Amino acid sequence: MSEGPERREARNGPVHRRGGIELLAGRKRVVVVGGGFGGIAAARALAGCDVDVVLVDRRNHHLFQPLLYQVATAVLAPADVSMPIRGMLRKQRNARVLLGEVRRVDVEDKEVHLEGPWGTDTLEYDWLVLAAGASHSYFGNAQWATRAPGLKTLDDALEIRRRVFLAYERAEWLRDPAARQRELTFVVVGAGPTGVELAGALAEISRRTLVEDFRNIDPTQARVLLLEGTDTVLRGYPDSLRESARRQLESLGVQVRFGAMVDDVDEQGVVLAPPPDAPEGTAGERIEAATVIWAAGVAASELGEQVPADRDRAGRVKVGADLSLPDHPEVFVIGDMAHVPGPEGEALPGVAQVAIQGGAHVGRCVRADLGGKPRAPFRYRDLGSMATIGRSKAICHVAGLKLTGFVAWLMWLFVHLMALVGYRNRVIVLAEWAWSYVTWQRGSRLIRTTADTPADQVLPG
Repeated sequence: MSEGPERREARNGPVHRRGGIELLAGRKRVVVVGGGFGGIAAARALAGCDVDVVLVDRRNHHLFQPLLYQVATAVLAPADVSMPIRGMLRKQRNARVLLGEVRRVDVEDKEVHLEGPWGTDTLEYDWLVLAAGASHSYFGNAQWATRAPGLKTLDDALEIRRRVFLAYERAEWLRDPAARQRELTFVVVGAGPTGVELAGALAEISRRTLVEDFRNIDPTQARVLLLEGTDTVLRGYPDSLRESARRQLESLGVQVRFGAMVDDVDEQGVVLAPPPDAPEGTAGERIEAATVIWAAGVAASELGEQVPADRDRAGRVKVGADLSLPDHPEVFVIGDMAHVPGPEGEALPGVAQVAIQGGAHVGRCVRADLGGKPRAPFRYRDLGSMATIGRSKAICHVAGLKLTGFVAWLMWLFVHLMALVGYRNRVIVLAEWAWSYVTWQRGSRLIRTTADTPADQVLPG
């Protein structure tokens, strides 16, 4: 039997109801915006603390983003890499979850303005934690988004999966060699971790997963191009690991192109900018491709524009030593929204560990404030970095060790399996990985279409 309002009031104290939101009255409140790694870590760090924690997210689930590319490439199902936020905080008595989107932040009145299933409302706070993450950045070319989806949400992953497997189905119908090759050309823009992982997975799909499934086409003839504007993959890793990653990609059949700056993305594919030394008026190279995936840049949540602080070129808020705003110590910004200087002055990378450690630090700061003690500065502990490239192919840099190939791949599997939230998720993912390893098959090859999907996006015109 569910607990009624009167019983909750008897246990927790008076309840304040406003616009359908039921919150404790008379206790200081921490509002956390975002249910990603940073927001969840911040909420959990305040377990047992004498504050009311309210976590607001526009989705009801926490997403394990490091494995999202495996949803996009049909290894895992969406439920394998996500978990309901309410379930994660179920046992934390001082935590409440609201499904809604923060539309406006008012730091002077200490309010956030929400839009949710009930309509709109205002939520007051004593401390605010902004952990709303980041979205794709097309560097001023937002019109490319429909042609080159990025990978940040489950919807993104399902859309990429639809496009990838539908390309093979369309190629099976076509007779014109040029049109068929266009369908079988996959372009990934950006050679960071997401781009490298996607490119490696796409190559394995063509050369292993689908090799015996079609009769009119040869899936192994598919082209996978990884375009990078700089001169290396996985910038930020040691030189030897970057070179190893490039070789492992090429061993899978991925064509890695450096110095490839995208000038345009249209219905036919990608147009590259001419080389810097090309004569004036030289046209850029066109790559005919039906499927283009964007992994080249990110932009911090627009909520960062609503707080009084400086921002970097990616829109990340420049925070103080304790991750709070210089003029508003009650407002913290963490994760992909924050520009946090590292030991060498450069901003810390937008990875899960930075967000998790930032959330834990916020919890310590709030506890220090409650106890009248000074806050300690944030100290990031680098636990290492790793990226998977394909079956038995990966690179890993941990505690000074530089590992590649099968050993690095095993370490990547173990670390990501242990980091998954929930015992059920770990068991299912382990089973899927084992089955995929033994059979080379991918168990989630569903092509999702809707009634609104245009016909020319399903079958050849």
